[in-house]
Amino acid sequence: MLKKLHRTSLATSVALLLCGFSTLSVAAGGSAPTDLGASNPGQTVNVTLVLGLHNQDALEKFIYSTVTRGSPSFHRFLTTAQFADRYGASAGEIAGVQAFLKQQGLTQVELLPNHLAIKVSGTIGQFNAAFHTSIHDYRASDGSTFHQPNATPTVPAALAGTLVVASGLSSEARYHSHRVSAILPPQPGPSANALAKGAAPATTCTGNPTATCTVGEFTVGDVANRYNINPLYRAGVNGRGSTIGIATLADFLPGDAYAYWSAIGLPVKPNRITQVHVDGGGPLSGAAGSGETSLDVEQSGGLAPWADIIVYDAPNTDAGFFDVFNKAVSDNKVDSLSVSWGSPEIFYFPQLNDGVDFTDELRAFHQVFLEAAAQGISMFATSGDSGAYDTVRSLGGSLTDPVPPPLTVNAPGSDPFITSAGGTTVPFSYSFSGGPTATLAKEGVWGWDYIAKYFQTNFGVDITDQVFSVGGGGGVSVFWPVPRYQLFTSGIRKSEKNQTLLFPAFGINYTLPKNYHGRNEPDVSLNADPETGYSLVSSLDGPGLQTFSGGTSFVAPQLNGISALLRQSSHGRVGFWNPQIYALQNIFGYGPFSAFNDIRSGDNWFYAGTPGYEPGAGIGTLNVTNLAVFLSVF
Repeated sequence: MLKKLHRTSLATSVALLLCGFSTLSVAAGGSAPTDLGASNPGQTVNVTLVLGLHNQDALEKFIYSTVTRGSPSFHRFLTTAQFADRYGASAGEIAGVQAFLKQQGLTQVELLPNHLAIKVSGTIGQFNAAFHTSIHDYRASDGSTFHQPNATPTVPAALAGTLVVASGLSSEARYHSHRVSAILPPQPGPSANALAKGAAPATTCTGNPTATCTVGEFTVGDVANRYNINPLYRAGVNGRGSTIGIATLADFLPGDAYAYWSAIGLPVKPNRITQVHVDGGGPLSGAAGSGETSLDVEQSGGLAPWADIIVYDAPNTDAGFFDVFNKAVSDNKVDSLSVSWGSPEIFYFPQLNDGVDFTDELRAFHQVFLEAAAQGISMFATSGDSGAYDTVRSLGGSLTDPVPPPLTVNAPGSDPFITSAGGTTVPFSYSFSGGPTATLAKEGVWGWDYIAKYFQTNFGVDITDQVFSVGGGGGVSVFWPVPRYQLFTSGIRKSEKNQTLLFPAFGINYTLPKNYHGRNEPDVSLNADPETGYSLVSSLDGPGLQTFSGGTSFVAPQLNGISALLRQSSHGRVGFWNPQIYALQNIFGYGPFSAFNDIRSGDNWFYAGTPGYEPGAGIGTLNVTNLAVFLSVF
């Protein structure tokens, strides 16, 4: 029986290497990279110098005022120029950085209009001298090569108050998307029969005409059915006038998105996709994650079929990830922006980087997210697909280890100024490997421990190691304090005690802070379990419709598309979601007219569904039509 059970490759799930200017890299099941010696000093590289913003406390107060009805600043969002003038680096600070660049022989390529970053070009030798480091070439355990400093770069004393971080001294691929395939489809193999012309539907399907009502083969129409979007469509709300933004680290084939919409019978706005290749753009291949970009466009654009879409892609490096956000937000052309790539938050901490603190990278991202909120751009990020144990997908580990893996969260979803997208499993009946049929009667927090329980109950076989810790990410940040909008939310947790990351092969023995009153994620959730998952088109991963795909990488773009509908229905940008949705939940709770569905079952291997908020599904799932009504009134 177990011969039929195999763990599919989670190639597009998190397998992150340590961020920043780390001298240590960790890959799942791999070994430390080999130092190949000093890099060619004459090699030209591009680096982004991140500048510190001003008046952050005032900026945060302003952001809250933009989404507080009755405030003089309500929906009076800033332009990029206004943001730069009020909160960006000053002219004197910029001049000081430019003088330093000239002194070092470095070339300014671009001063971003938000005045938060300067793109710079120079040789490795010049950057070595400028930042008192030594950049070396390395070979990773998978055979790939990259360069990065082998000593901590030093910011010149004169610029210590201006420069946050120099991003791009490393060329290492750092991030992977949060896309997961079913470990064992509950039907006899993926077939896409529900979408095949002339095929008899497995289930009588009503509601949205593009829906299949078939688990593993769900479309955006099934999302509309489950989360009450159809009344908006019937009222003419289809995303018209909205622009969706996708931030990604892989290029894609736009034809995939049009093929998906055509396959499900969804009319869409023609010629709606614009591509912006940041820093030369991301790679184009299945292995590089192009399928992630395809599904992001398919899901967001499918839920808002008449919205325009701008896809910003960049190389998979620390600089690329920062630059793709900076470009999208500074352009200020999109009304909402989602990202389905991320990493464990603690991978930035000094305890995992030979004592070197790279949390300035998190602060650099934070500045851009604040800018987005001030400009009214709604932002969404995945919470991850390793349940409550975000490091497991990268480093391994199981609950039976002498020192179990620690409870950890995913970044950038853990940032308090971005909406974190969690995952659920919707009700369905299933059987595995010829066993009896079981049923999940209610939508619950996504965690594959229900699969482990099935095999234990019916076959007396423990497969926990094969399915742990796959599920919707969620938990408590130990870096970001609890934000204002979560202070009065029942169910908000503090970090647990006795959480230690032990990885002796790399000398890691780090005990996380206990009882830290940190930001909780996710904020809201939708169906993400690939066992109850979706179809997609990604021609670089294979022909035709691929089925039984899931992960919170579906939820973030779905929220992005929903935000485009809300922008149209409310006649303007929605702005930062979190203060608005938490206020609605705190005031009105749950019920037939609520904007939220309470998730009271399931778990993500630690946090169980309970009444109210929990770090498994957050506030819960959406009733989108009700949310649109509330946002138009409150």
